[in-house]
Amino acid sequence: MTTFADSASRFIADRPDAATRRLAWSVFEAAGLPTTTDEVWRYAPLGDLDLGHFEVPSAPTDPPDSDFAAQLCQRAGLVVRVVDGFCVSTGDVVEGVNVEIDESSESLAGETLVRRYEGDTFALLNVALAPGATVIRVAAGVNVREPVVVLNESTAGASFPRTQIVVGRGASVTVVEYFEGGRDALVVPVSEYRLDDNASLQLITYQRLDSTAWHVARTTGFLSRDARLHQAIVGLGAHYDRARNDAEMLGAGAANELRTTFLGSGNQVHDFRTRQYHVAPRTTSTLLSKGAVADHSRSVYTGLIEIEKGAKRTDARQTNHNLLLSPNAHADSVPNLDIRENDVMCAHASSVGPLDELQRWYLESRGVSRHDAQRLLIQGFFYEMLSALPSELAELVESDVASVLSSVAEVIS
Repeated sequence: MTTFADSASRFIADRPDAATRRLAWSVFEAAGLPTTTDEVWRYAPLGDLDLGHFEVPSAPTDPPDSDFAAQLCQRAGLVVRVVDGFCVSTGDVVEGVNVEIDESSESLAGETLVRRYEGDTFALLNVALAPGATVIRVAAGVNVREPVVVLNESTAGASFPRTQIVVGRGASVTVVEYFEGGRDALVVPVSEYRLDDNASLQLITYQRLDSTAWHVARTTGFLSRDARLHQAIVGLGAHYDRARNDAEMLGAGAANELRTTFLGSGNQVHDFRTRQYHVAPRTTSTLLSKGAVADHSRSVYTGLIEIEKGAKRTDARQTNHNLLLSPNAHADSVPNLDIRENDVMCAHASSVGPLDELQRWYLESRGVSRHDAQRLLIQGFFYEMLSALPSELAELVESDVASVLSSVAEVIS
């Protein structure tokens, strides 16, 4: 771990808040990297991870945009560029939207980042090594009509992007966090979203990193009274793709809708974890996770609905469906409920299985080839997830998913 530790030490020493960063680094060193004996990491290929292979950059590079990134930016009203964790451009001025770089060590939860993430090893690395938080603030009452795109590009080494989005009372905005690049890199993003009373945030996180990258992400939404967070998480890239997505319903009437989807190929591992935490009464959460694994890839879904005492009349649901496209692919599904209140409605469901043979036979009986029938069924499986995206983005993302699907080498025949 010499290269990583040395470069991290140099990076921390050069930052204005070095003391706070050293505290986070010391907590990380005391905890160490997790192991597969830890229940929450038991499915992760941690034996393949060598931190000494990575170096913390002292400054961003200037990588070219991919065709997809260029098209995505054309559809945006505001583009914020982040390279290797450094915010290099805050975009043009949009009325009611402010973008700034914040070097503070405070979480949007109202406590220090070290305290907030002291039990999360990789998030602690972000606290210590993120160049600063890219903070997007939407003023109260403002309706931002065109999407805001946060373009995260990684080159090599290790990068630690941090994004904070604050949506003011009665405001609404659509934000796309897009990740690309990262050949042989470690990418550890931490994102937080605070929604004030009656605010609305439609958030799309699209991970399209290189197949050699390690991606370990954590997001948390903090929802006030009658706030609405609509989240879509799409994971296509990375060797190991881990995303923990939390939502905390802190005000009465708050609502969270979370959709996660992935497509695994080769030896990829997609590891999705969610926590829907209900504190206030009359709150709702709906989670739908759908993904497909092909070749020798694997997936893990672990979801938790947690309802505190006093969160009466909560309605919380989670559903996970996994499609096996190869006899060598594998999927695990672990839904959980932790309920400390009586007057609530909760439900969870999960499934793991191959394509429906009857549906495929029906298509083939109408003259569709077996290959095309399989593709149509798989695309239909994902359609429910992609149809929830904003119209400006849905066609672009659907085309990209189709291109990845076309490269899947092995489908059950």
